[in-house]
Amino acid sequence: MTEEPHICKSYYTTDVKYVESFACPRDPENSELVYCCGFEDMKYCCSEPGNYFPYKHAYMWTLSIGALIGLGIAALVLLAFVISVCVLCYLFLHTKPQRLDSGLRLQNVDTSSAQ
Repeated sequence: MTEEPHICKSYYTTDVKYVESFACPRDPENSELVYCCGFEDMKYCCSEPGNYFPYKHAYMWTLSIGALIGLGIAALVLLAFVISVCVLCYLFLHTKPQRLDSGLRLQNVDTSSAQ
């Protein structure tokens, strides 16, 4: 029982290059790559149906590490901003000069006119 070869339909790449349709497996030495996988702009033969990522898993780890580093830096910047705001608020509230006494006492208008 030989299976019918899977056909990858023709497509245009992101560079707007036309790629003709092809049957999987393309290379007779890689007979296990019998399924057509990929996206609309990049198709290839693979061993698992529904596989949509042509790179090795290590590539994804480098993306994840880069994203984690970026998120870590963003979190540190946000933390520095929050700490700066807290310090500035503290300094604003607790380092005001003492009220100066002008020496004049306030009097009620009614009591001062009765005298």
